[in-house]
Amino acid sequence: MEKISDKMEKVVSLCKRRGFVFQGSEIYGGLAGVFDFGPMGVELLNNLKRAWWKANVYDKENYYGLDSGMFKHPKVWEASGHTSGFSDPLAECRECNTRIRVDKELDALGVSADEKMSETEINRLFDEYREKISCPKCGQKNFTSAHAFNLLVKSNLGDFTSEGNDPVYLPGEACQGIYLNYKNILNSMSPKLPFGTAQIGKAFRNEISPRNFLFRTREIEQADTQYFVKPNENKEAYEKIKQDRFNWYLSLGIKEENLRFKQHENLVFYASDAWDIEYNYPWGFDELEGVHDRTDYDLTQHMKFSGTDLSYTDGETGEKYIPWILETSVGLGRMFLAVMCDAYHEEEMDGSKRTVLKLHPDLAPYRVAVSPLLRNKPQLVEKAREVFVSLKKEFGNVAWDDNGNVGKRYRRQDEIGTPHCVVIDFDTLGEEKPELKDTVTVRDRDTGEQERVPVEKLVELFEVRCR
Repeated sequence: MEKISDKMEKVVSLCKRRGFVFQGSEIYGGLAGVFDFGPMGVELLNNLKRAWWKANVYDKENYYGLDSGMFKHPKVWEASGHTSGFSDPLAECRECNTRIRVDKELDALGVSADEKMSETEINRLFDEYREKISCPKCGQKNFTSAHAFNLLVKSNLGDFTSEGNDPVYLPGEACQGIYLNYKNILNSMSPKLPFGTAQIGKAFRNEISPRNFLFRTREIEQADTQYFVKPNENKEAYEKIKQDRFNWYLSLGIKEENLRFKQHENLVFYASDAWDIEYNYPWGFDELEGVHDRTDYDLTQHMKFSGTDLSYTDGETGEKYIPWILETSVGLGRMFLAVMCDAYHEEEMDGSKRTVLKLHPDLAPYRVAVSPLLRNKPQLVEKAREVFVSLKKEFGNVAWDDNGNVGKRYRRQDEIGTPHCVVIDFDTLGEEKPELKDTVTVRDRDTGEQERVPVEKLVELFEVRCR
């Protein structure tokens, strides 16, 4: 059986080798918890964003898109609770100064550390299991006591950096912009409850110990929806949202056995319910997306701290109230990693081993790759370029590949998940077999099967198969 670490190492290696993900600032030795998406990775990431936006805006009624500014008034983070409660328990190795997250170390031992625990309670657990926890760098067990480490990243901005003013932070979560613009959407779009707002935005967290590649990073891109409903009319909508989000991952091709729901055992004080959709990553099931019933906490807090009335007035009944909020939130890095892990396969084909990404065609960086059989035959290259240009005009994400022999091209395209390869050969020219003139070989990524297809039918073929 393949080791967990082996699968992860192979996915990480492929990501770098094939231009999906690079370590941030690598030429300077790298920056922990920060990654850059390469030519293939940015295409997959953008395809994921498009698929998410379609599912959460275009395919729904009464949902509105938003792109809020990254910088926000300092009181936003006070109202949201981030300045006082957005922290992790940190301990430091006295031998080499490496920092650890105590709650995660305890979790690894099967000991649950509730996020609502006080420092005293965390340290009581830490002291009880201290001899079982080693420094990941030097292996020693000589740690300081745990203390709360706030995850907000401080920044500066204009007048807010002057003495006597509150500090400015980079966003700890992207969704706050939705709450801040709730009233603007009411005034500009005149929606009737229930309605939703969707946003893809950046968040930053001063993570103590980034880990597991893209799973826990310091720079995060989040895709969030906030669904505003009438108070106490949340349950039915909440269950539907949960199932819709689960089904969406299935529609991307993720295997159902690698997904599950997990309910939060310890709810924050304002929440009515909270569930995670978990994916079976190489280290086991872990959070992919959160679906939260947040009651009226967020709007009530911002109304209190801003002094702005954020209540909703029913146009038919005249009733006035603060809506409750049903939230979905997923880190795109986690989504990207789940899709990559699920698509990654090693198998034998035509008597040799191959690595293949069996990505959904809508997500693949390239929809199709076009090649001349031989790169040194001008007539083949010319015809192949014609096919390439025509397909690229229709689909955009089309690859030109004439490097190496056809077999190597197939293996290379398999590794980046290209669903189909088109090869222009001598039969395409029709010199010996006139009946095959202007037909090409189309090869399927998953089965390896090849068929002759008229050039004029290619667009229609890929429109049907790549959806």
